[in-house]
Amino acid sequence: MDHWTTSHDRVLAQRHAEGWMFLIEAARDLRTTGAVAPSGTGLARALTDPLRARAPRPLSVLEAGAGTGAVTRALIPQLAPGSRLHVVDANPRFADRLRHLVHTHPHLAGRPGQVRVHQGYVEELDADSRYDVIVSGLPLTNFTPDRVEAIMNRYLDLLHPGGTLTYFAYLGTGTARSLLASRAETRRHQEVEEIMTGYQRRYATGCWTVWANLPPARVWQLQRPPADTPAPQAGPPRVQADR
Repeated sequence: MDHWTTSHDRVLAQRHAEGWMFLIEAARDLRTTGAVAPSGTGLARALTDPLRARAPRPLSVLEAGAGTGAVTRALIPQLAPGSRLHVVDANPRFADRLRHLVHTHPHLAGRPGQVRVHQGYVEELDADSRYDVIVSGLPLTNFTPDRVEAIMNRYLDLLHPGGTLTYFAYLGTGTARSLLASRAETRRHQEVEEIMTGYQRRYATGCWTVWANLPPARVWQLQRPPADTPAPQAGPPRVQADR
């Protein structure tokens, strides 16, 4: 049995285990887990595009809502020497899995402390921390409008001027909720969508649809204005070519 075969089998086994873990955590609380499967390769690549765009300079990166680490594994190989990555998830079982990933990842050998895992909520992060890139896997459309506002405001506070936020939302959730959910739940979802549209109009620099993900997802890039740039005026979101 050659090295490629054993590595391929190990990857398949890992994905299978993570799939089951997501299903179990979704059964516990779908509102906070937000998905029934880890992010696919295409979605992880779209979410981590800002690191490639800024390579090879050292960056300060935050990943919020990391789950079992599908996006974390895409982030780690892109960390230049001198970069730091903070990974946050409120689920204690996900946080334990993320710590194991960091402890065993071959790219981090000889780089102690470059990646740190925090169990908790992004709103609880040290307000003095600043990041060049924030990657969000949080299920924003599952939260209350007030919490979504709090999270988005914290993201902007945590970004350096000119820093980039990427996040995603699954396609079709609004339609599904309008057909299956209560009137109150549908209204909550609409209010969250209105809040996010406001941020997109002010700060969006790109938007892509990742059809290869399961389910398909739309990825947004938002940018905090540079320090010497006037606050952006609301305008139509900038939608770019699908992937």
